[in-house]
Amino acid sequence: MPRIRRLAAPALALAISVLASACTGQSSGGAQDDAKQDVTLNFWHGWSAPGEVKAIQENVSRFTRAHPNIKVNVTGNMTDDKINQALRAGGPKAPDVVSSFTTDSVGKFCTSGAFVDLNPFLAKSKVDKAKVFPATLLDYTQFNGNQCTLPLLSDAYGLYYNKDAFKAAGITQPPKTWTEFSEVAQKLTKASADSYERLGFMPNFHGYETTPMHYLSQWGPVAYFDSAGKSNIAKDPAFAKMFTFQKDLVNKLGGHSKLERYRNTFGDEWSAEHPFHQGKVAMQLDGEWRLAMAREAGAKFEIGTAPLPVADDQVDDYGKGYLSGTIMGIAATSQKQNAAWELVRYMTTDTEAVVAFANGIHNVPSTLAALSSPELEIAEGFQTFIDIAKHPKSNTTPAQPDGGQYQLTLQDFGYRYEKGSAGELAGGLAETARQIDTDLAKVK
Repeated sequence: MPRIRRLAAPALALAISVLASACTGQSSGGAQDDAKQDVTLNFWHGWSAPGEVKAIQENVSRFTRAHPNIKVNVTGNMTDDKINQALRAGGPKAPDVVSSFTTDSVGKFCTSGAFVDLNPFLAKSKVDKAKVFPATLLDYTQFNGNQCTLPLLSDAYGLYYNKDAFKAAGITQPPKTWTEFSEVAQKLTKASADSYERLGFMPNFHGYETTPMHYLSQWGPVAYFDSAGKSNIAKDPAFAKMFTFQKDLVNKLGGHSKLERYRNTFGDEWSAEHPFHQGKVAMQLDGEWRLAMAREAGAKFEIGTAPLPVADDQVDDYGKGYLSGTIMGIAATSQKQNAAWELVRYMTTDTEAVVAFANGIHNVPSTLAALSSPELEIAEGFQTFIDIAKHPKSNTTPAQPDGGQYQLTLQDFGYRYEKGSAGELAGGLAETARQIDTDLAKVK
């Protein structure tokens, strides 16, 4: 099951605005509590599915067996706004350790002081983070050198495809470049009057996981910001190339309106009625969790997995992808930070713990050792996502002090551009860049 639930723009904006209003204190990492004394920690996380809850509880139980003096009260299904409210309120019931699905909030967590900088704890424990975690995961768990969170499993985005449909169309391998991808998507599309019997791929930005950021990873790493911290989307040519390609694909597959009508027939993203499960689309951009979900849903075709295509002039980088994941940190309000660090260190750096948790919820491990562990359970098709996670050119979106607002602004432009209501591309990107800079200036 997936750990990351993609929030709609208003929900994500609300979470960010709540975090922006809070300053929950700061810590230099000089915690004074004795982690060897009897203590009870409050650990809050966002998982809610029975299998997920079971897997994380098993990991906590392994920790408490190794640290019998530390008791851990675990509370699941906690959102960022609930966590933030509890941190502001403080008290003995507030969380000491927190995990969140919202990597976009790292910049806010770090700059607001909601979570402590873990660098002093890492140094004290002689943990070399550069040797433990893939570089991209460290990118999305820190801001301006403040390592206020650490990775707790990760997600790698790739391409799912219907092998039966490929075979019937005479397509022998998944496309490696976006030009090849466009040709394959058109070949796999079967129109039916003003709709489709089957769509090769749903390219629209309202589609499941087809966000500008996920597309852009295959043209990059792209420079979202310049050295002065200003939006770079109007200057880095990769942005214009991606939007041009996406809109061209929309037009070639039937146009925005026709595609939107078909998209409105899709079942829920997290249900058995997902369009890829049902064969309504032949290819799907998605994270590693989709493999288990599609098989559990009883998909009636052979499922293939592959990296997403890359820009035509970056074919040597084929194999990369967009990475994200769950983050874990210590509340600055906690009076038990040394004990809390023991739990965070165990769950994020212990190879056995990371592998067991990854096996339990079908996600990608978040340490270099766990990615290569012989104990990692790799179902058919899952190796693709392990390889994407290991690829040196895999990338992510940078943290910013306004959370993910700049991504929402870019995505809103994408909605208007693919629809044909945003004007010409260069001017639209320049206007969007100005809006991003205005929003950032309000929180800096």
